Amino acid sequence: MLGPDKHTKFPLKNYDRLCFLKNIVKNPNISVGDYTYYDDFENVENFEKNVKYHFDFINDKLIIGKFCMIASDVKFIMNGANHLTDAFSTYPFAIFGNGWEEAMKDKTYPNKGNITIGNDVWIGYNATIMAGVTIGDGAIIATNATVVKDVAPYSIVGGNPAKEIRKRFDAATIETLLEQQWWNWPIEKITENLQYLTNTKLENQK
Repeated sequence: MLGPDKHTKFPLKNYDRLCFLKNIVKNPNISVGDYTYYDDFENVENFEKNVKYHFDFINDKLIIGKFCMIASDVKFIMNGANHLTDAFSTYPFAIFGNGWEEAMKDKTYPNKGNITIGNDVWIGYNATIMAGVTIGDGAIIATNATVVKDVAPYSIVGGNPAKEIRKRFDAATIETLLEQQWWNWPIEKITENLQYLTNTKLENQK
């Protein structure tokens, strides 16, 4: 056995509220790696609804790695939510046209870049990830966290704004895990090393 089929929409038998996310995403500006799953209390189709202010004309991207775990009601706030903050008014006059489009002549709305989620990242219920944030491999985002800045690999963060609670492992172990990049191993090797991946002893790898 080589594990579940990564092309399966619903990998759990008789359960349609957890999906392998890449098989349901339709927006070309959202990319998702193999085996990343999304679990929704109501309907997995809610995922793209929770990618907020994601307008085609801005062309920013949500990039999610492999083997991530995304809980219900996680929200991604894209750059379409941004307003001018260094002007006297933050009101988006230009979007209403009728002469108001001149408000943005020689100006642009802030763009903080893509949201990038690494591999093997666990994002807890109702967390919010803001535009421009990069979350490193192996990180854990606590329930209800609001992430406004980058998260280091194998860190646990929580709160609003999210702050680092602790590292999951010592620096040497994190360095080894980042070098191994187990999520890029062939599925045969991953399957052979399941006991290693669910343990804490580096020397048990096959």
